[in-house]
Amino acid sequence: MKTPRNTRAAAPAADAGASKTQRGIQSVEVGARLLRVLADARVPLAPSDLAAAAEIASSQAHAYLVSLTRLGLIKRDALSGRYEAGPLALRLGLLHLAQEPALREAVPRAAALAQAHNCSVALCIAGPQGPTIVRYEHASLPLHVNLHVGTVMSLPATSTGRVFCAFLDDAALRAMWANQTAQPVWRGTATSKQADAAPARDGAFTATLDAIRARGFEFGIDSPSPGVSSVCVPVIDAQHALRLTLTAIGASGALDVRPAGALVRALRDAAREIAVAAFPASPASSASSASSASN
Repeated sequence: MKTPRNTRAAAPAADAGASKTQRGIQSVEVGARLLRVLADARVPLAPSDLAAAAEIASSQAHAYLVSLTRLGLIKRDALSGRYEAGPLALRLGLLHLAQEPALREAVPRAAALAQAHNCSVALCIAGPQGPTIVRYEHASLPLHVNLHVGTVMSLPATSTGRVFCAFLDDAALRAMWANQTAQPVWRGTATSKQADAAPARDGAFTATLDAIRARGFEFGIDSPSPGVSSVCVPVIDAQHALRLTLTAIGASGALDVRPAGALVRALRDAAREIAVAAFPASPASSASSASSASN
């Protein structure tokens, strides 16, 4: 019986080949540098700023920007000439989000809530510009409000925004606030009329956020849209971080915004179920909670 030749030598050769850097397409990687700059900036950028940050000559960057625009990865604002994320980039982002445990758990519950309580339900996550709708379940009755996937909610003027202000970590909240208002962030709320001109520190806003944390939800009646009300609850993980929000939206008078009402109870129950299923507490945190409870 003959022994196969070079059996021992073949494995090291294969390992050596696998360890080598695979050859790619340089032009694709250059284009990705422009996309990365845009993603890191989190705001629309002028072509010259994009080129400079990506360390590409402006004349060279122009051709890449044209191709990226044709592909839908970026889009150019006709008035300002600045570039921002395009529809394909947004679709890819949503595809990535769909793999997140919290969103997977939240989607069927949002649909069930919308059907059971005859209201629309929005799932929002933290986006660069603010709380962003990533899933929207429509009510059977039409609402006179323009909400859809990709809508960014106002931080001070909406119940969803105020929940983010109450529970989101400071660094992320400051970035959102700066993008929405070009003002320093504060930990309190103003009325919708004051929302765009609120001071950096506002005692009423702080008191409102303290109340939101204490009761675990926020509501809005005829605000920011007349005739439309909402109730928002946070989904908090085992490390006490805000992961997403559930917001029920319906016609004022028809939507049950009572603190002890069926809708608030259902939203809070759904939020707890999502958190338990998507973010099970570690053994250490569970032991800590049990110890606190016994004391």
